[in-house]
Amino acid sequence: MKWMNVIIKYRLWIGLGLLAVAIFVNIQTSFWPSFIIYFIAILLIIGHFLFGPMRLIQTAMEAGDMEGAKKIVDSIQFPGLLIKPIRSVYYTLKGNLAMVNQDYDQAETMMKKGLALGGGALTKQAEGPNKLQLGMLSMQKGDIKQAEAYIRQAIRAGLPDNENNAAAYLQLCSIMMNKREFRAAKEYFRKAKSFKATTPQIVDQIKQIEKYITRMPG
Repeated sequence: MKWMNVIIKYRLWIGLGLLAVAIFVNIQTSFWPSFIIYFIAILLIIGHFLFGPMRLIQTAMEAGDMEGAKKIVDSIQFPGLLIKPIRSVYYTLKGNLAMVNQDYDQAETMMKKGLALGGGALTKQAEGPNKLQLGMLSMQKGDIKQAEAYIRQAIRAGLPDNENNAAAYLQLCSIMMNKREFRAAKEYFRKAKSFKATTPQIVDQIKQIEKYITRMPG
């Protein structure tokens, strides 16, 4: 709903404006006629700091507007005031945006902050994808042992869709191939294929591995 997005975007300024109106009404009449205006103003101001513009960030990311999403994230000046589940999502989004910019150190730092907060339904939903991305970051750094640990944790925590599950098992397949544990590699490859991913990058990776995995012993 566009009107809701407008309220969220300008919530602080609307709240401050209503607060000024409430003070004026209070001075001109008395407290009780201005009470409801005070109440709405305070709700809007508190909501700005406790919940932030997460809905706007999600809308921008779903539209593929990463630059717009980054501007909204950067507009949050006091992330420490966000309630715990929202703060966890904030750090997760910061990590995702850093990944897009290939700033892997920043991405890892932000994602670890998000995971460290723990608790809440929103955090639980993000736990699996976060750990999968941390696993992929560890792969980028060549830390295979840590990558395997994160990816296994991601699968146990639960991944939201076929694409993420396929990506996780393909990463485990690659790790097993590097460790020359070919039987395990084939099993993870079979699981990756069973999710029938449609993302071009994953489909291409499956095709590349399929060319030589059948020739492996085990």
